[in-house]
Amino acid sequence: MKPFSKACENNKLPILNVISSFFSAGGDVFEIGSGTGQHAVFFANNLPAIRWHTSDLIENHVGIVEWIQESMLPNVIFPIELDVVSGIWPKNIFDGVFTANTCHIMHWHEVVTMVEGVKRILSVGGIFMIYGPFNYNNDYTSSSNRLFDDMLRARDRQSGLRNFEDLELLTKNNSFILFGDVTMPANNRLLIFKKIK
Repeated sequence: MKPFSKACENNKLPILNVISSFFSAGGDVFEIGSGTGQHAVFFANNLPAIRWHTSDLIENHVGIVEWIQESMLPNVIFPIELDVVSGIWPKNIFDGVFTANTCHIMHWHEVVTMVEGVKRILSVGGIFMIYGPFNYNNDYTSSSNRLFDDMLRARDRQSGLRNFEDLELLTKNNSFILFGDVTMPANNRLLIFKKIK
């Protein structure tokens, strides 16, 4: 039985409504941390002009492959193994990069390495989108996000919600500008960055 994420099921349409304006014309989009594979199949099915490239740690590949095989979509690419700190990134250059609910799981040095890696594989003018919950001015936007952060840090002290201003500075230092900050359901955001050089 293929894996299923209720969170992916709940947020896939709101995310699609935003990313469709950037990716509907076509091109190659690389997803960091494809998880169950639900997002990849849903977005590829609704944006047939794009090629959606999946990636994750090797232990998650079986589930992603099951979703892709069942979909029979020609524009979803089977996952590659990606550990952001390993330094082994695709040699391809992509038109867009998408990642959902990864920054608060990663340690901060892994977030830094991810952004540096995205800079290398994204074309100039390409779009980098980060979905998830974030703090602003080092403060929580909701009580549910505070509880979620407490749970994350109890499990792993180096994980937890990231501060928007820290992410904006990190991306700025890697040739990105903030292109959009979109409010999403359940106290999440979709941060949109554009590579400028």
